[in-house]
Amino acid sequence: MNSEKSTQLLSSADHFSVLLSPTPRGARLARLLATDWMRGRNLPHPTTEAAEHLVAELAANAATHGRLTGRDFRLALLTDGATLRIEVTDTRGDDLPSRRAPAPDAESGRGLLLVEALADRWGVDLGPVPCKTVWAELDLPTF
Repeated sequence: MNSEKSTQLLSSADHFSVLLSPTPRGARLARLLATDWMRGRNLPHPTTEAAEHLVAELAANAATHGRLTGRDFRLALLTDGATLRIEVTDTRGDDLPSRRAPAPDAESGRGLLLVEALADRWGVDLGPVPCKTVWAELDLPTF
């Protein structure tokens, strides 16, 4: 096997990407696929547990707030051995997440507080139009 093919195989093992329907079912599938991908990489349990919650929240937000008829959202997972990055891209770049605290009696609106609490870093990248990508990173423990 030539070294170029070997490099391509290694890089694909460290990256996962899938398009999913912006529905509750698509959000659940995002979490299940992410869990399976992380298990295949033997990522440490505390990291995978936090990552599962992050994927669930970001995918639910894409299915709820980023939903446009006929347009899917993309889940991407990337690891370089030191960091796990979760990206969820939807086609509602005009609807950015906000960090405001919900009213104490509100039944929703706490998702980004959870993302902020679990992730080592998170943010939003715009583009290409009309898309936005909400991402979260987890530092992987070194042994």
